[in-house]
Amino acid sequence: MRWILAAACAAAISLAYAPGADAKGCIKGAVVGGVAGHMAGHGKLGAAAGCVIGHHEANKADANKANAQAPSGQK
Repeated sequence: MRWILAAACAAAISLAYAPGADAKGCIKGAVVGGVAGHMAGHGKLGAAAGCVIGHHEANKADANKANAQAPSGQK
């Protein structure tokens, strides 16, 4: 179990230090994941996973918004 926590922490740290990284959704996801993880006894792991999932969902929402606003070019 400790190696899973170590891998999640390493992934979170590598994402945090990525050049030009945008933290959209990470804080909100980390808070929600941290609370849920705390209830299960794994607060840090929940926060790291919540950050990753929140960031993914924010990027997915941005992509959907960009596709919806793209002009169709046809009348």
